Amino acid sequence: MSDALTLPAETRERAGKGASRQLRREGRVPAVIYGGKEEPVMIHVEAKELVRQLDTGHFMNSIVEIELGGKKVKTLPKDVSLHPVTDRPEHVDFFRLAKGGKIEVQVPVVFTNEEASPGLKKGGVLNVVRHELDLICENDKIPGEIEIDVTGKEVGDSIHISEVTLPAGSESAITDRDFTIATLVAPSALKKSEGDTTTEGDDVDPQDVPATEQGADEDAAQEQEDKSE
Repeated sequence: MSDALTLPAETRERAGKGASRQLRREGRVPAVIYGGKEEPVMIHVEAKELVRQLDTGHFMNSIVEIELGGKKVKTLPKDVSLHPVTDRPEHVDFFRLAKGGKIEVQVPVVFTNEEASPGLKKGGVLNVVRHELDLICENDKIPGEIEIDVTGKEVGDSIHISEVTLPAGSESAITDRDFTIATLVAPSALKKSEGDTTTEGDDVDPQDVPATEQGADEDAAQEQEDKSE
C-alpha cells in the first residue's frame, strides 16, 4: 500500500445539513470515522489539505492517520462525496483499522517481465480485464500492488486468479470462480472486439462480491448521520 498519509482533524459536535454547510463555508469538510467495533466519531478536516491529498492520486489506496485530540487513528478512506458541479469534497468516510482486523480493499495489478513473454514479442497485446483485485487483507498487511509475471505467456493464454500468489495476510474476496485477470491476444483479435461493451473473461458481477465486516459499520455510521439531520 502507498505510504501512510497524515490528516489533522477536529471533532464536530453537531451533525445535519445545516451544520455541514456551515463547516464548508469555513473551509472545512465534515467526515466520519467508523468501524473497528467502536462507535462512529464525527470529525471535520481542512478542505485545502484534503484536496491536496486527493490530488496525489493515491489517497483512496493509502492508509490515512487521522490526528485527533493528540492521538493518531489509523484509517482507510472508503468514500469521498463530491459536489456535482464543482467537484469539491463535501464529506469523507474513513474506516478505522483495528489491530488484528481485516478489510476488503482494491489493490492495483502490475504486470512484470513482459520482455520474457514470447506472445508479446511476436506482437501480441496484453488485454487487461481487471486492473485491480478485490482482496480481503489484514489491516497491517495491505499490499500496495500485486505483481503478475507474464514470463512464457503466448498469444491465446489467459491469466486467472488461481495462478497468482497473493502476499501473506491477503486472500481474494471472490471465491466462487477462477476469474480472468488478463488475456494475451493478437492485435487483430483486440481490434475486432472494439466497441463491444462486454470484455472477454470479465465474468464477475459486482453483486457477487462477498460483504465484509465494514458493511454493517457503514450502515451504523450512516444511520447516526441520518438521525442527526
